[in-house]
Amino acid sequence: MHLDNLIQRFQNKDKAAFETLHNMYAENICGVINVILKDPERSQELCQDVFVKIWNKSDQYDTSKGRFFTWILNIARNTAIDELRSKSHKNQKKNLPVDSLVGIYENSEDLNGKIDTIGLQSLLKGLKDKCILLIDLLYFKGFTQKEAAKELKTPIGTIKTRIRSCISEIRKNLPQ
Repeated sequence: MHLDNLIQRFQNKDKAAFETLHNMYAENICGVINVILKDPERSQELCQDVFVKIWNKSDQYDTSKGRFFTWILNIARNTAIDELRSKSHKNQKKNLPVDSLVGIYENSEDLNGKIDTIGLQSLLKGLKDKCILLIDLLYFKGFTQKEAAKELKTPIGTIKTRIRSCISEIRKNLPQ
């Protein structure tokens, strides 16, 4: 079945189409959420919340604005970051040992198996370590630019300039 047709059926509230899309994307979406939260159980719960959100907002997806998976991915990322910044999450994580806070590239098996289906490795190829670290903090760990500046002991202006430069480098890796 063609993806565009499947998405159209989903937008028309076809439950079978929704189930097919869920089966296609749930594992990757849960993996992305877990990269941000570092909590597999809570990531599964939020993953289900994301699919409820896309079902309720199915009419908001516009094919002219990007790929369907990217749309879901943005909803998942925002949901995970909202959770990360919530008071309940912060209170729950206060007593975690430092060794549980591993970076995005330390779990390369997870990344290669789940996240690279969205092509992140090819986009990040050739980036400087500073860019990868900054993208990890801002995009995957949900830091604000101000928090990243504090964490990296770098002026906020430098962070803003660096992220713009990093995004330009990523754009060069986008398929034409």
